Amino acid sequence: MTALVVQRPGGLPPGMVTGLAAGLGAGAFWGSAFIAPVIVPEFGSVDVTVGRFLACGLLSLLLLLWGALRGEARWPTAPQARAALGLSVLGYTGYYLLLVIAIQAAGAALPVLIIGTIPVWIMLLGKPQGLRWRSLLPGLLLTAAGIALMVRADAHGATGGGAGLWLGVLFAALAAAAWTAFGLLNARWLARHPEVNSTVWANWLGLAAGLGALGIWAVAGSPLATLLAQPRLGLFVAVCAVTGIGSAWIASVLWNMASRRLSASLAGQLIVSETVFGLLYNFVWNGQWPVALQWAACALFVAGILASIRAHR
Repeated sequence: MTALVVQRPGGLPPGMVTGLAAGLGAGAFWGSAFIAPVIVPEFGSVDVTVGRFLACGLLSLLLLLWGALRGEARWPTAPQARAALGLSVLGYTGYYLLLVIAIQAAGAALPVLIIGTIPVWIMLLGKPQGLRWRSLLPGLLLTAAGIALMVRADAHGATGGGAGLWLGVLFAALAAAAWTAFGLLNARWLARHPEVNSTVWANWLGLAAGLGALGIWAVAGSPLATLLAQPRLGLFVAVCAVTGIGSAWIASVLWNMASRRLSASLAGQLIVSETVFGLLYNFVWNGQWPVALQWAACALFVAGILASIRAHR
């Protein structure tokens, strides 16, 4: 018997609609992580990274313990724990540490643009076998054109040159490579383990990231007394809590939902929303409007997402 697939208006299956909404929501939360190092520049890159993922790890641990009290907790097996630790380094602590170093070296705008190339790489590397390259080409070209416009606008902006700029470019490129690997491997792991739901996996990744953050702090973090002596410690704690809970844990749940419902290439295209939101938050924080080229770039990003959705229908 042929299964009846109920579709929403516009011809999109309900599962795809949910995946698209989850992916865009993850991008909105992820975008806030770009502004965190700019809000508390007096704290080092290691401290910002550790604070964020300690908050994420503590929330994950509390949720797992709460589940244990209710008899509903799921704890990872040894192979699952190793997978969570490895992926958390790629997509959580390692990625964000590289990104924060890039932002502190070159400002927020240029690293955001380099991170914005992640959708292109994931679309290229995660294309479903049955999908023709010709179908992906419009989305790829629109996204690439948007990135080019952003780079041109930034070249005429306030970003300076020198060693700091190139150091920022290097670390942002490394961060993009780390998250591209995470996005592809995470989607593959979820596909192979349908018995682990999105929230449980987010808790395991969050706990692994918290443990990794403690290790980073023990090796390279500022002494606790130095952190406590900072005059804006309260703001630092608030930034870590917001990014740890919102752009790490909640975004992880949403992204896992998107990864389960969408192909890697379509989900990857949605990552461009992180760039749009990150730039938006940066503009709001700095109290400035985007220039015409940046508006045009954002329009191309949105058009690229729509073209990719059409290609995957």
